[in-house]
Amino acid sequence: MSFLTLDLNLLRVFDAVMTEQNLTRAAGHLAMTQPAVSNAIKRLRESLGDELLIRTAYGVKPTPRAEALWPSVRSALASLEAAVAPETFDVSAAHATFRMAMADATAAFWLPSLMRSIEREAPGVNVRMVPLTTREPRPMLLRGDIDLAVGFFPGVAAQLSYETGSPIRHERLYSGHYVCVMRRDHPLSKVDLTLDNYCKANHLLVSFSGRAHGLVDEALAQIQRERRILLTVNQFFTAGRVVANSDLITVLPRHLIASTGMTDALISKELPFTLPAVHLDMLWHERDARSPAHKWLRMHLEGMNTVAQRTAPGTAPKNDTY
Repeated sequence: MSFLTLDLNLLRVFDAVMTEQNLTRAAGHLAMTQPAVSNAIKRLRESLGDELLIRTAYGVKPTPRAEALWPSVRSALASLEAAVAPETFDVSAAHATFRMAMADATAAFWLPSLMRSIEREAPGVNVRMVPLTTREPRPMLLRGDIDLAVGFFPGVAAQLSYETGSPIRHERLYSGHYVCVMRRDHPLSKVDLTLDNYCKANHLLVSFSGRAHGLVDEALAQIQRERRILLTVNQFFTAGRVVANSDLITVLPRHLIASTGMTDALISKELPFTLPAVHLDMLWHERDARSPAHKWLRMHLEGMNTVAQRTAPGTAPKNDTY
């Protein structure tokens, strides 16, 4: 293949299909018909001598050649776009609606500050919150159901850190640690929290799925211990209310204690075993990466992280999920 004879419009189509991982959505983004997109990909396959994209039940899957090619194509198109159509974005005059997914406690922590900033800087911006009921928000982003997900996604973040062909982008906003939470006059509040008395207590687990097994149970299993989970709930506010009015104990990221609305009725203790850090990550789709409005939202959340580190209770931070 000679580069001089390559139709560069095919690279725009390739970029859109790689971004959407779906021919129909790519066609909509490009204002083309799906047959036209399919034909463009066919021509590019013939030019490059590679299948590039393989059809699956959910869209298309890139070949290793396509994954290796895409970063260069994306970078070149971004440079051309910046040269031909420089960005001008006036947030005070912008009109946009963002659909965001967060757990209840994360939303309670972040949204007040975000709303104050929108009212002050971006009066034409609206936010629509979507329930986050999973630790796997990528399908929602791929379908275009949401514009941004913020939460604790350990498996997703680990996979994205070494994956090269994914259209999902991510950034770590915050890191913190877990503590054991109980009512202020709980019998265990007056003694050292040992592994034995921790395991003998009745436990509450915040679980989006209702599954009575979590990060703590995995850590206990590694040291041949277990606990009884008497109750699972799917909201942090509910967890705080229950723990404040019973002998159940729970494990939460330290910063989320305030989000339960029961700070005065609760105390926290360091756990008698080791848990990994809890991380707050922001996920978005590549299709929005160059959107000026979306960039403003991401930059604002990054800026809120600095405030969070100064204002989170205790020595620890802010995060999301059980």
